[in-house]
Amino acid sequence: MSNDDCIFCQIVNGDVPSRTVFEDDTAMAFLDANPLAPGHTLVVPKRHYETLEAVPEDTAAHVFGALHRLNTAVQHAVDADGANVAFNDGPAAGQEVPHVHGHVIPRFEGDGGNPVHAVAGERPNLSDDELDEIAETIHSQRD
Repeated sequence: MSNDDCIFCQIVNGDVPSRTVFEDDTAMAFLDANPLAPGHTLVVPKRHYETLEAVPEDTAAHVFGALHRLNTAVQHAVDADGANVAFNDGPAAGQEVPHVHGHVIPRFEGDGGNPVHAVAGERPNLSDDELDEIAETIHSQRD
């Protein structure tokens, strides 16, 4: 299942060249064409899924396993001091390509970047009751 208009599907299908660093039957990883840092790597399921919710659990586990292994390899390859590992899920979260993809973004001491805590802007001031209600709702929505 692929989307002919999806750049990541085109990469997976070999229609668009990439600097592939990993590939198996389920997942593929390649250097980001517009990197935020040297070594910025994207890990994608080979099948087209637009959101994390749409990805079957076994595929998600496989993609995360590849991302987990590549995180170390990427950091060593560029002598990074750390990395941000993230998925942007949906346009409101900054997802620009509607194909699930995880980022490994190498980080370097003094690079001027921010931690993941900075992506959401101002933090909400939530009461204990609000936190309890949110936790209960999440718990009731799990599979």
